[in-house]
Amino acid sequence: MSDPCAPSPAPVPGAAGVQRRALLQGTAGILAAGVFPAIHAQEAIVLRYLGTAVNQDKAIAERFKADTGIAIQYVAVTTDDVTKRAVTMPNSFDLIDTEYFSLKKIVPTGNLRGIDTRRIKNADKITPLLTTGKVAGKAVGEQGTAPKKVIYLEGENSRKFAPAPTQFMSLIPTVYNADTLGIRPDLIRRPIESWAELLNPEFKGRAALLNIPSIGIMDAAMVVEAMGLYKYPDKGNMTRKEIDLTVKTLIEAKKQGQFRALWKDFNESVNLMAAGEVVIQSMWSPAVTAVRTKGIACNFQPLKEGYRAWAAGFGLPATLAGRKLDGAYEFINWFLDGWVGAYLNRQGYYSAVLETAKAKMEAHEWAYWMAGKPAAQDIRNAHGDVQAKAGTVRDGGSYEARMGAIACWNALMDENTYMVQKWHEFVAA
Repeated sequence: MSDPCAPSPAPVPGAAGVQRRALLQGTAGILAAGVFPAIHAQEAIVLRYLGTAVNQDKAIAERFKADTGIAIQYVAVTTDDVTKRAVTMPNSFDLIDTEYFSLKKIVPTGNLRGIDTRRIKNADKITPLLTTGKVAGKAVGEQGTAPKKVIYLEGENSRKFAPAPTQFMSLIPTVYNADTLGIRPDLIRRPIESWAELLNPEFKGRAALLNIPSIGIMDAAMVVEAMGLYKYPDKGNMTRKEIDLTVKTLIEAKKQGQFRALWKDFNESVNLMAAGEVVIQSMWSPAVTAVRTKGIACNFQPLKEGYRAWAAGFGLPATLAGRKLDGAYEFINWFLDGWVGAYLNRQGYYSAVLETAKAKMEAHEWAYWMAGKPAAQDIRNAHGDVQAKAGTVRDGGSYEARMGAIACWNALMDENTYMVQKWHEFVAA
């Protein structure tokens, strides 16, 4: 979702944990003790939350205000503009929701403060996938900007990433997923097992690709490798020759009429699939869920080459201070405390602290969404709509099966400017 990102039928937050507001004095000790003092009316504050509209969820803001008295003011911009504002207008927000790959542009400016993990109640429970790059003790693919490469800073005011865990995090993770192709199994009627199928002439005029350069190029690279055309040392940091090869492959397919659409909008991807105009495409998990909610068959298809993953998190501007800084820490703690995690898991995403989310989910929900078990009863969304019928199994199976099969992560390449230029040549071809 990476644009993710992330980044949904209901807009999805990409943020960090929250608890109730700690007193201005002794916040760290209070949080560690799990004591949440009541907020006083005269202390009411508003946090300006910068992110994409996809990640800004009204239900989350309303719940947080009801629990704490602190208001969230969403500042919705495009993915690229989130990064631009962080670099050029660091005083225009109190909390940033961005993807880890954007940090290579933001952190060197010094505009983000290192988040003190001593003030984050559940910091030690954050999934090791993001802190150490492991799932169930096994390392996953690191190509691209794997979060573990950029999640720690040398200090609170550092402009450099730390190679090993420190007290300070660049972003506190909120939401993440592993993306793959979406398909219409009722219209394809045969097994789909490889990324190479996206460019299979069998689907000429009925395939679609995500038109966000930094993410679309990764999907294309997965296809190029699956077709046996080339093996990248790092799909997330291509040389110019590798970019040329990848884009050339896409242009050839486009000129032959392979693509019905190059989509940028979440709803566009849903509508293309629901209408049957497209039978195979780049897709996000909640978009597949949205198609299914319409009663239409749609799979988020596990593929033998693995998944392209992304992760987002909350960052704090270096200038944030006083009550607003305390309020931002409170929001992060509340966000990781379970209610939001369960809310995100039910949308097909994954939460940063699985333990607290599990405590807020019904046993049959956890079994379906996280354990890869057949649904013991119909699985419903927050509005009561059926997302999966009793007896069905989630695409990709369990958390360990899906997140353990990551091949690469969304990334910002050294040759990003050149890559974007070449991508636009593909779009215009």
